[in-house]
Amino acid sequence: MIQAVVSTQSTGEIAARDAEAEALKSEWKAEAAKELDAWHAKQLEVLAKNKAGNREAQEAFFKDMQEAKPGQQWEKICKLCDFNPKSNRNARDTARMRSLFLQLKQTPLVR
Repeated sequence: MIQAVVSTQSTGEIAARDAEAEALKSEWKAEAAKELDAWHAKQLEVLAKNKAGNREAQEAFFKDMQEAKPGQQWEKICKLCDFNPKSNRNARDTARMRSLFLQLKQTPLVR
């Protein structure tokens, strides 16, 4: 008899805990869905900004490349190169190429 009363009480407590756990679970799911939607919106905004910036950079690059002025070929090439010698230690040593580009930029080849 005592055991039946105890099992009835524990069954009621278990059911209450289960209901509370389900309520918390549904709240967490709703909160997670909101956070996920906010993250997606932020990612789309960042993506749109990157696309716009890339388009502007591409247009400027093409405009700069189409301007053909004699004697500026090496300057255009030097704009595309990274002349920072300590930029990447894992890359090959390009000191000789950098020095050649800078030399050709200062004194271009005469044809």
